Amino acid sequence: MTIYVDIVLLENLCMNYIILFGTAYIIKIKIKQVRIILASLLGAVYAVLAYAEIFPMYASLITKTILSICMTYIAFNPKKIKGLIKELIVFYLVSFALGGCAFALLYIVRPQDIFMKDGVYIGTYPLKIALLGGIVGFIITYIAFKIVKTRITKNEIIYKAVINISGKQLEINVLLDTGNMLKDPISGDSVIMIEKNKLNSIFPEKILNNIDKILGGDLESAESLEYRKRLRFIPFTSVGKQNGMLLGIKADFITIITDVEEIINKRAIIGIYEKTFSKSGKYSGLIGLNILERSEENEYLTDIKK
Repeated sequence: MTIYVDIVLLENLCMNYIILFGTAYIIKIKIKQVRIILASLLGAVYAVLAYAEIFPMYASLITKTILSICMTYIAFNPKKIKGLIKELIVFYLVSFALGGCAFALLYIVRPQDIFMKDGVYIGTYPLKIALLGGIVGFIITYIAFKIVKTRITKNEIIYKAVINISGKQLEINVLLDTGNMLKDPISGDSVIMIEKNKLNSIFPEKILNNIDKILGGDLESAESLEYRKRLRFIPFTSVGKQNGMLLGIKADFITIITDVEEIINKRAIIGIYEKTFSKSGKYSGLIGLNILERSEENEYLTDIKK
């Protein structure tokens, strides 16, 4: 049986790309296509070398582990060890899921000319089988992560948040709340709910004491013109209250500090909550999952000192 090196390279390049892209999509990493392609190419070259037996040592488990670490680092460029470990774990999980689906399709189709060489499947099976297996595996993995994430976030996960507005700064604890889906209906900016009594140090008393008047249209109660420009009116629905309206104020930026990184959001809006969230005082605000996800809204610090 004749096996062409370019086919082996192309098949593995495509599969590696799907795996890396799936990993980035699941954990919401903002990717650069050049890095993903370079990492995929590295894995594809390994497959060719393994088949050709140019360097037998490349078939060892240690070398394969080092290879996967290199691919993950090249593709995602993590800034901390914890971030690299997280991305590597998801990379392996996606790889197993995609590989399992591809092998299942191969078993169903039963191509004649196929064999395994140094851990690499080689044969004349159609490339579309590998790609279809990769896509199906990605969908399965994505759904599984969604379910797991929903269950995990039922437990209390508390982060430190630093709010910056007009040169003033407030540091508080916030609870990750999957039910907090509030957004500004006009800009689409995320809303972070903060207790009113915690905002005295960064918001003018004239605003905090006249929320009802401002919501009623009395913008003269909103202190200076600077703050009037920051005002947002956020519609919401909650238990016992339909068609409610929440007063929000646009912050300069908000930093969410996690165990892995610091996430800076320059488009977040502070929603003023007039009651308290926690009787014990463990946290004073609520954030949604979209604040933690890698997107155009969020930036990530490259140097974190703790």
